[in-house]
Amino acid sequence: MMKKKIRLVAADSQPLILEGIRRMVASQADLEMVGGAADGRELLRLVKKLKPDLVLLDLSMPNLDGLEALPLLKEALPTVGVVVLSTHDKETYVQQTLAAGALGYVLKTDSDARVLEALRLTAAGQYFISPSLREEVIKTYLNSTGREEVPETSAYDTLTAREQQVFRLVVGGRISREIAATLGISPRTVEKHRANIIRKLEVRDTSAMIRYAIKVGVVDPDLWDH
Repeated sequence: MMKKKIRLVAADSQPLILEGIRRMVASQADLEMVGGAADGRELLRLVKKLKPDLVLLDLSMPNLDGLEALPLLKEALPTVGVVVLSTHDKETYVQQTLAAGALGYVLKTDSDARVLEALRLTAAGQYFISPSLREEVIKTYLNSTGREEVPETSAYDTLTAREQQVFRLVVGGRISREIAATLGISPRTVEKHRANIIRKLEVRDTSAMIRYAIKVGVVDPDLWDH
């Protein structure tokens, strides 16, 4: 009996990279690419429709970047394994994506063999971080032991999961109507979440939210260069 293939949806704003992923996967007997998306909204639609085993996710995408899309992916399909494939090699991205539910993080400079290894391990429920990033990530975690609590980060951690989603979308430039459509809630509920965010973080407006987000490393200006 033939073993069931691992079904993959890939998302990247660059068609050449998507095509490269498609060719890489096509040569593997145990993997099958069932869909490709060029932006976050299309990715969410495909994941809900196709229910893949894995998502290979770029961070820099229009219409929901990877950091915005990741928690929504896990909400729509909790069983999906997510591997981030990115040019961003800062350990803060690794921390944020793992915290949001990703199991793997590889760089676009990594070999096909490395990416395939990450996909297979993630499909088996295991974590995989690109070797070039591991040392920096481990060093950061070790150095953080015994540090004093950072008030700004603590305030962000008081936000609910939904409030954090709304926060990311607001600082990403989305208006309430767009956020409501993305999250499947009413604009009035978005405004309630926004009011709670302003109260908890003690920020007055969207500009202050953006400054706060950059300060605590929740988002990075590099991700807005769509």
